[in-house]
Amino acid sequence: MEDDAPMDFGESNKDIEVAPALIAVHPNQESVAVAVGSDLRVFDVHGDCAISLVDDSSKGSLHKDSIRAIRYGASGKLLVSAGDDKLVKIWSTESWRCVSTVCSEKRVTAVAITNDGLYVCFADKFGVVWVVDLDGTDGQAVAKKKAAQLLSHYCSIITSLEFSPDGKFIVSADRDFKIRVTVFPNKPLDGAHEIQSFCLGHTEFVSCLAFVCTLEYPQGFLVSGGGDSTVRLWDIYSGSLLDTYEVGGKAGLLESNGREEECCSVITDLCTNQDGTLVAVAVQGLQEIILLKCSLSARSISLAKVVPIGGETFIPTRLEVSFSTGLLWMVTGVSNLRGFEYPSLARVRVISGLKSNADFLQNEPFVLEDNEIPGGRKLLEKLQGSISFDEKVFMAAAEALKTAMSNLLIKKQYSVEKREFRKKTRNDRKIKQ
Repeated sequence: MEDDAPMDFGESNKDIEVAPALIAVHPNQESVAVAVGSDLRVFDVHGDCAISLVDDSSKGSLHKDSIRAIRYGASGKLLVSAGDDKLVKIWSTESWRCVSTVCSEKRVTAVAITNDGLYVCFADKFGVVWVVDLDGTDGQAVAKKKAAQLLSHYCSIITSLEFSPDGKFIVSADRDFKIRVTVFPNKPLDGAHEIQSFCLGHTEFVSCLAFVCTLEYPQGFLVSGGGDSTVRLWDIYSGSLLDTYEVGGKAGLLESNGREEECCSVITDLCTNQDGTLVAVAVQGLQEIILLKCSLSARSISLAKVVPIGGETFIPTRLEVSFSTGLLWMVTGVSNLRGFEYPSLARVRVISGLKSNADFLQNEPFVLEDNEIPGGRKLLEKLQGSISFDEKVFMAAAEALKTAMSNLLIKKQYSVEKREFRKKTRNDRKIKQ
């Protein structure tokens, strides 16, 4: 018999509701941004100095709650941050001022910027994707903009948003195993009403998306990772599943420190290199980066190499490759970690040698020492807030993130009575725009 105590009806245990550290890299690696909790930190790599963000619309902190998404535009002129405070902030990377703040009705879970930099899209926790017209925000602050509804997943948390390389489609993934490919319309403020395909095959939530494309295949193919411990390759035009790589079942990859990890480990993030030949994969609980070889002509993905990160306990929460340098930037860390001196922490590491397939074949990828990272210790001091942390903190952070992700993305099952109780006691107050 189920216990009907009111405490069971909560969405998650607030004591372990932590947010993972995030990282974003300027397309030309001119700057690097890290978000941990409500703190957004940016370092100017070219200028070799920390950046102070200016937001005339806020007093004190720039964000008032955990940031869940940060992203540079394709041109590098814009940086977008958004999260649990229901605010989407658009920053000019030339002045580092907030040029617009958009209010969301719900907490924001993912953001994307069109390739031409004309629109910002963001997804909320109820599965709605919104679009904002950036006309008039060219480095100049404007009044708060209103977002228009673009599309919707039916009451399912959207975990990732991506635009196709040609800009024709917007791809959205959710916790109910679905990947939706939608035609991005000429007038997006009027909504997107044409679905190109659904990519169906994951057996658990989809956690991340990325595109691979080459000169021979400029339209690109989609790669996805999820809670079912698989990376999948898709043709988005037809929705066809082209290949699947099972991380948990290959070559003892999850054997670490003399013990077996869970066979089904979550893919926490993935990204691709410039020439579309490699996919870097981060796995929950794995202190290594898995590099997959992608052959678009053969429509296949296969294991290329496993790169140990080494050093202190470092389990990446977000990855991003700089196309201009071939460096893989990684971050680990969380916010709201209770019981430690550092409730919010971040650690940045970098792997070299992923610019192209030729670079990968000629130069063995390896983790750079802290003083070899672009920006060196000055960058680390800004983005991390400290140079070093106790290893126990990172182990606790990894466990907290594992629990938090489970609470957020593994869908709970409720009895009819509990569902009715939740409906009566929910507190969803919409923000008037």
